[in-house]
Amino acid sequence: MKYLSQFLRITAFTLAGELLQRLIPLPVPASVYGLALLFAALCAGLVKLEQVKDAAGFLVSILPLLFVSPVVGIVENWGLIQDAVIPILLLIVLSTIATFGIAGRVTQWVGKKEGSHEASAEH
Repeated sequence: MKYLSQFLRITAFTLAGELLQRLIPLPVPASVYGLALLFAALCAGLVKLEQVKDAAGFLVSILPLLFVSPVVGIVENWGLIQDAVIPILLLIVLSTIATFGIAGRVTQWVGKKEGSHEASAEH
């Protein structure tokens, strides 16, 4: 029953993301809205980590399985995209490098902020 209630909480945020995506005319996927809402709820204390942790762990553990369908779609539509493989691969590589770089900078910035808070708390 614990897993079911946790999964339903996550599903509720996914549904809220779907609704936001339909209401807000921005090219943002519904899943991103749902994750942002869940993150905000966790940060605000509206949802406790224990209320979603186990179901979220399960979903992360089966994540590779969720990529099977998109890969099949790529294989089925190979004829349509084979002429654009080089630009697609270039975009994937560049966006991956940019994502790593930005994530690293943000992590360093957050680490410095937390380090300065800890240092000021010690004095």
